[in-house]
Amino acid sequence: MKRITLVFALLLFTVLGASAQIETPVTWSYAQKKISNTEAIVYLKATIQDGWHIYSQTVKPGGPVKTTIRFNPSKDFTKVGTTIEPKALSKFEKVFDMNVGYFENQVVFQQKIKLNKPATVVTGTIEFMVCDATKCLPPDEVKFSVQVK
Repeated sequence: MKRITLVFALLLFTVLGASAQIETPVTWSYAQKKISNTEAIVYLKATIQDGWHIYSQTVKPGGPVKTTIRFNPSKDFTKVGTTIEPKALSKFEKVFDMNVGYFENQVVFQQKIKLNKPATVVTGTIEFMVCDATKCLPPDEVKFSVQVK
């Protein structure tokens, strides 16, 4: 009887563990392009699985969690302007009672920087929320690091 109970318990925990896997419908990649001896552009690319979307940096208060990109301060570089994004898709979401900008499939955010020395490492965090037609996952935050040479 103990053996049957043990087998049943192991089977139950295996099934529960398999169904509780963490969903990660967004993957991030990073790149840079030096445009002169004193300027570069940092690229932050989100690749989004089919059926999912992330939100624009410009979502108004009261809506979903907007994408927020934070660059860690450094003496090696200075941000030039704000982080730019392509034109977002827009739709009315009843849950928030407002139009929201969002991206599907992939989006590339760009930040121009002024270099105070020829090479540096640009680091920071990206906070974002991902949703599909039936649910939203809790906001997530990823760290990034880009070597600029």
